[in-house]
Amino acid sequence: MKRSENTFLLHGKPIREHILKLAENSNKEFAEKLNPGVENVLGLRLPDLRKLAVEIAKSDWKAYLADAPSFYMEERMLYGLVLGYVKPDDDIENYLSYVTRFVKIINSWSVCDSFKFAGSKKYFSVHSDRIWEYLKSFIGSDKEYEIRFGVVMSMKYFIDDSHIDELLELYDNIRHEGYYVRMAVAWAISFCFVAYPEKTMKYLNRAKLDDFTYNKSIQKTIESYRVDEETKNKLRAMKRK
Repeated sequence: MKRSENTFLLHGKPIREHILKLAENSNKEFAEKLNPGVENVLGLRLPDLRKLAVEIAKSDWKAYLADAPSFYMEERMLYGLVLGYVKPDDDIENYLSYVTRFVKIINSWSVCDSFKFAGSKKYFSVHSDRIWEYLKSFIGSDKEYEIRFGVVMSMKYFIDDSHIDELLELYDNIRHEGYYVRMAVAWAISFCFVAYPEKTMKYLNRAKLDDFTYNKSIQKTIESYRVDEETKNKLRAMKRK
């Protein structure tokens, strides 16, 4: 990706200057270990990025998003964080167009998982059907981080009575060998189990998941403090050889 400066200024300085200033107190080595294979990692602290995102969201955030830099991993993360703090208008399609641009530049699990949707609970409720369909389109993608985005966000927002059955079916139909897809699916299924143990147990007994994802789903469920020991023993016995 071409390294370019953003024309948007915050306190009279380009965003990259703010980013590089924050990098003076970063932990680059630790961040690189958490994101193996990801290039141009600075190791910025997430609270620092969130604080910067809030400032941008209170300013002309659309100007920032118009040509936000994305050379560094943390610049990509910042783009997503800003989208979580803005005040979207009633045109949900306009807001989702910004989110789609963000999804296209996700290059690590850290960038993906730090995202949250903007707006109040009422705003989300009004547009929940559209957001649900939107996330399903990514779950059905063939690109690793697009699928992870769909899985992680559906896990965060749609493990509820209205969506649990379809959610488990969607996860079961994912066929992608990407590590970050399979780990996301396992993570999401463990959350489904905590919220809906009977439904998810029945699902696991018929799941078509590959062995790695299936066993990771059980492992992550067993690791939950919200699952009792008797259930954990049943799950251990269900692991595939």
